[in-house]
Amino acid sequence: MKINLSISPCPNDTFMFWALLHKQIATSGLTFRVDFQDIENLNRAVAEQEYDVVKISYARYPMVSKEYQLLTTGSAVGFGNGPLLVSRRKIYPDEMQYLRIAIPGVGTTANMLLTIAFPEAANKKEYVFSDIEEAVMSDEADAGVLIHETRFTYQRKGLRKILDLGEYWEKISSMPLPLGAIAVRRSLPQEMKQKLSVAICESIRFALQNPKMPEQFVKYHAKSMDLEVCRKHIELYVNEFSIDLGEKGEKAVALLFEKGIDAKFFSNINEPVFVEKKQIPQDAYN
Repeated sequence: MKINLSISPCPNDTFMFWALLHKQIATSGLTFRVDFQDIENLNRAVAEQEYDVVKISYARYPMVSKEYQLLTTGSAVGFGNGPLLVSRRKIYPDEMQYLRIAIPGVGTTANMLLTIAFPEAANKKEYVFSDIEEAVMSDEADAGVLIHETRFTYQRKGLRKILDLGEYWEKISSMPLPLGAIAVRRSLPQEMKQKLSVAICESIRFALQNPKMPEQFVKYHAKSMDLEVCRKHIELYVNEFSIDLGEKGEKAVALLFEKGIDAKFFSNINEPVFVEKKQIPQDAYN
């Protein structure tokens, strides 16, 4: 069966999926048609049920939980990996309600964290994440929420950090921060969902064991991004939680959903959230 798959062109996704898309690991007869889209476009696509398997923001998931489940593999979850709220100047807390803030999408985990930290900050405008630095520098926005590789470049462009929203999350939760997840259509057969989970997990393991092999694929999709920035991006977002969330990762996700409900970012979540795990063999490579 051919699976309609969509992920972001960001280094962590292309790194994790390289082996699967280039037939370096066993896929149990599954084949893939893949699209690459910005995370907010992916969040919109999943709402339209355009894909069988799709990378989405954790904050978007509750709104599509009737149609999709999450895999415990392929996530961007961890410590020290959070979105950054930046500006050209120092910002005082009582200014937040008046600021024009550039965000990478209303459905992103970044925007949910901003909403939790600053519920009074209501004047937001969506931008493609890679355009947010320029929006702040050109005074289109007073502040911006940076994600992905722009976390590594804002200082050289003269911007300053107002708040690390990941550090804020860790302070209020003592948990790793769940940012992005792999969602699969609920209606797919259970065996197929488990095969997908195994294949993606093995693709990540293969890449971590052979990090040079995906480099050109990663660099191609990262466009103008410097290879060293790509490597930093991968180091930050691909870790043991990417291979499998484990108990700690799943607890962090549950807490994020709880906080989102408290903040009225969404209301309810269909269960079960995660696809039931299947034992992943250590010798799954071709």
